[in-house]
Amino acid sequence: MALKPVDKDENPGLAKLPTEVRNKMGYMKEGGSTKWIQHAIKRAGALREALHVKEGHTIPAKKLAAAAKKPGKLGQRARLAETLKGFKHK
Repeated sequence: MALKPVDKDENPGLAKLPTEVRNKMGYMKEGGSTKWIQHAIKRAGALREALHVKEGHTIPAKKLAAAAKKPGKLGQRARLAETLKGFKHK
């Protein structure tokens, strides 16, 4: 689920909702969150461990794609990994 920033001009009633309600609705806190990746990754290395890939080796793309189709935590972690794979550090 993609987070949408709160636009007070577009929807003034939304800004009056409590923060926890806005967050459950899929809206970011006012000002936006810049650390969503750090908060999304709770157990670093859990995907690698579940896919039986040794530390220091990259997870093969086919194995990652197959895991992304699975339900549960394994699928969630694989889909997040596919998303983060496209990010580049500047």
